[in-house]
Amino acid sequence: MSSSIASSVETNLPRPEYPRPDWQRSDWLNLNGAWAFRLDPAGEGHGQPRQDEEASAYDARITVPFSWASPLSGVGANEKGVGWYRRELQWKPAVADSRLFLRFGAVDYSCDVWVNGTHVGTHLGGYGAFEFEVTPVWLTDATNTVVVRAEDNDLTHQARGKQGYGEIRGIWQPVWLEARPQTYVRDAKFATRLDGRVEVTGRLDARQAGKAKLRFDFADGAVRHETELTLAAGENEFATSFDVADPQLWSPETPHLYEGEIRLSGEFGEDAVGTYFGIREIGTAKFGDRDYRWITLNRKPVYLNGTLDQSFHATGYFTYPSDEEMRDEIYLMKRLGLNFVRIHIKPEEPRKLYWADKLGILVMEDMPCFWGNPDEEARASYEREAQEIIERDYNHPSIFSWVMFNETWGLKTNSKGTGLTGDLSGELDYLPETQEWVRERYHWAKRFDPTRIVEDNSPCNRDHVETDINTWHFYINGYEEVRSHLQEVVDMTYPGSDKNYIGGNRQSDAPLMNSECGNVWGIVDGGAGDSDLAWHYRYMLNEFRRHDKMCGFVFTEFRDVVNEFNGYYRLDGSDKQFGYEAFVPGMTLSDLHAPDFIVIDAAPCQTVQAGAETTVALLRSSYADRYHGQTLRLVWELSYDNLGTRKIAERGEIDVSWEGYGVAALAPLAVRMPSQDAVAVLGVQLVDEAGRVVTRNFTTFDVRSGREHGVYEADGGFVSVPVTGFASHTFAHEWSSIQGAKASGGKAGEFVYDVKLPEPSAYEVIGEIEILFEASAKRLLARNVEGEHIHQHGISMMHGASANVEYNPSTYYMTDDEKHEARVNVSVDGERIGVFVLADDPADSRGVLSWHYQPVANKLEEAGSYGYLCQASVPGRLAAKLDRSRSFKLQLQADEGGIALYGRNAGRYPIDLLVRYR
Repeated sequence: MSSSIASSVETNLPRPEYPRPDWQRSDWLNLNGAWAFRLDPAGEGHGQPRQDEEASAYDARITVPFSWASPLSGVGANEKGVGWYRRELQWKPAVADSRLFLRFGAVDYSCDVWVNGTHVGTHLGGYGAFEFEVTPVWLTDATNTVVVRAEDNDLTHQARGKQGYGEIRGIWQPVWLEARPQTYVRDAKFATRLDGRVEVTGRLDARQAGKAKLRFDFADGAVRHETELTLAAGENEFATSFDVADPQLWSPETPHLYEGEIRLSGEFGEDAVGTYFGIREIGTAKFGDRDYRWITLNRKPVYLNGTLDQSFHATGYFTYPSDEEMRDEIYLMKRLGLNFVRIHIKPEEPRKLYWADKLGILVMEDMPCFWGNPDEEARASYEREAQEIIERDYNHPSIFSWVMFNETWGLKTNSKGTGLTGDLSGELDYLPETQEWVRERYHWAKRFDPTRIVEDNSPCNRDHVETDINTWHFYINGYEEVRSHLQEVVDMTYPGSDKNYIGGNRQSDAPLMNSECGNVWGIVDGGAGDSDLAWHYRYMLNEFRRHDKMCGFVFTEFRDVVNEFNGYYRLDGSDKQFGYEAFVPGMTLSDLHAPDFIVIDAAPCQTVQAGAETTVALLRSSYADRYHGQTLRLVWELSYDNLGTRKIAERGEIDVSWEGYGVAALAPLAVRMPSQDAVAVLGVQLVDEAGRVVTRNFTTFDVRSGREHGVYEADGGFVSVPVTGFASHTFAHEWSSIQGAKASGGKAGEFVYDVKLPEPSAYEVIGEIEILFEASAKRLLARNVEGEHIHQHGISMMHGASANVEYNPSTYYMTDDEKHEARVNVSVDGERIGVFVLADDPADSRGVLSWHYQPVANKLEEAGSYGYLCQASVPGRLAAKLDRSRSFKLQLQADEGGIALYGRNAGRYPIDLLVRYR
């Protein structure tokens, strides 16, 4: 029969669910909730023993399982030292003569536990799960007192990962009591094959020698197996196997789990453990005549569209407030079309890994790093915790890779590198003996778990030693810069190459994959701040998919964190708007993550002449066999905006024979540009035989007429006035940007322009006048008021240092759920002719011209910002006056929301202030 692994318990307890869905017993007591607490900060009596003190000695209450530094703990004190926890409780197991275990998901860092005054155990390490048997000291018919001492002093040998976002201190994972029979199943490891063969190894703990039956029952009885065992007193190992008929394979698309139970029975009674397994194989393989490998899932290539997940929560820090939020994390990733996540420098919570298994997403799990020298104490601590982590998480089918180290953090001896990811003189302090220790850890992990990919070190300093996958990190902004970097990496990836390796080690035929990327640190003077991701993201993914050798990427990152603002989502999970639907109807981020993809081998925006014919190179990229052997349709359209009206310049369809894995060239497209000033969009859709869209993509063109006042498809003539050519303004704060193509003012105030119309000799009668301009609200940032403060981010950023983001010269908030509204009055010679409500001060991929005319690649100047097209008609009586005077004052008056005006080379529309007359 199937066990109800994901069922919730209705209670007011925090995190009421059983903490280990992958290894669950029914007779248990959740110890989350309120405990008496006392914090002895470092240097303030923290060595004083308190295990025998009464409850009155504890001066606070804490909510377990949250770090004492986190808001959800109710303490919220980020202080090193000793935390004392005390709780009184009564509990009797359902079956008499059961053995009782006190279990901890994790405690940072050293932990001692007393029950009824008796010391029951000590544990070192901040990430591993552990338990103590308390059977001899537990009172089943009276009140018991549990005391926990947790000490965390951030010692240099401690595995700490990136706790600086919010410190893990003390108990930070669930605590529970669990009953088991005298003989029980300690653990079991499942190894699966695609033919349905399942091999199981494990350990049993027997109070006394005797016979036992071990039974496996999965998928509502469809999978059953039983074996008889002869047990010795103490620990026993077992190995058995069984076959699953018509095996249903696990993958992100079809995350099939075989849920059920393991039962051990004998004279001691019966131990029942709810668990599950997924049938899948992880590997690498060569395909066709290639001399390099791809990563495979179930013996087929898989393109890994991934993100870096810090697993940080604003109130719980690295402990999620609820099971629902963990499920939603996986949902939010899959919603974007991602099929994989890298859990960064820490093991993930077991319940979140359960949801990765259940909903279907591949997981790359990092070991947590220490930050001191790799001395004997640090190595011993690391090795102990790494084993605990892999043992705990071994059975999760979602996990396909273990990453042993990240960016040589903790591997450098007496390093002087102060950069964000260390220094590039790695051989000076990443010592040969340390490199050999890393090689040993790689081989140890391969022996301990031969079913998964193992990476020695996820590098930013070109310092692999030996690894199953050849990954690298890069943070670069600018299309040409990203393109040339990727080409160089691909060209230098081949067996025997020393690229990306250290100490005389060389590449094998290991798959090539990116394991961190983005533009967050690709900007000088403090990084990208809080700015648009969408423009860079699309062309970067387009460039990845150009290369047949590339197996995938890890985008930094899933959510914003406290000092990095480069997530797909805000820290609270709210959306950012990428704006792709404005280019191709229906397009979302998931189109860029499709296994079958159309690559547009071109810059994200090109400047072209009006009416010119342009050729665009296309490639097909396929890492799934769903459509192999079929004829798909490439549907394309060249569109543009003409003063608020969407126009189609050209459209067409091409049949594409969709054959085989990898990247191959398609016939190029020749398109003719509009005969006017425009931002033209070439949108493509790949459509299957049933008419369903497989993927979408686009590129853009700044189409220029070369005429002084522009050329647009409309009757009459135009006068174009530069947005920075105002005669006066009344704003407290005013500036220009994007090479003088944008004017901004805030808070309340007005811009005044002197406008000259054609003389009667040039245009005899002016009957109608229309004012057009692109404008947004103007959200004043701290730097707009106080000036820029450039904060050079060193390694302190990894430890939670403030980003001072509003002083960052690159910050321009990406469009999201928070809006900044403004109201603008348009007046001609003092008479109001229109009122516009500007909904926001947005920045995303729709700000094509603001991106295209960035002066340099490694700095951002209000990049991606754009406005709304505003059109106001001059009333007839006022037009009659202007027909006589042939000049007027144009006033754009903003309320406290301010105003930004976008000229010909900024924003979304290729216009300055435009006066249309006829």
